[in-house]
Amino acid sequence: MAVLFSRIKGMLLLLFLLCFCSSQPAPPLLRFSVFLDPPNMVYLRWDHDEQELMTFELQVHTTGWVAFGFSPHGELPGSDIVIGGVFPNGSIYFSVS
Repeated sequence: MAVLFSRIKGMLLLLFLLCFCSSQPAPPLLRFSVFLDPPNMVYLRWDHDEQELMTFELQVHTTGWVAFGFSPHGELPGSDIVIGGVFPNGSIYFSVS
């Protein structure tokens, strides 16, 4: 569980960075939000539109990487995971597994 939580924190940062660094217009108001940890260092916001398109925003205190996973059963095996972050030179990496 700690590994999954650690990966989720990293992914949220990446999603935030991708939104922040892109030239896309700001997403609409996100109606749902929750802190994912007791010290309130991982903050997730989300919403969906009429076509069920999901928009996520993740704000995380991190050391430069994040991962975010989706699973119908709440466990790491068999889940879809996105990992990304920022290299020391400032370039961004992104990977889906």
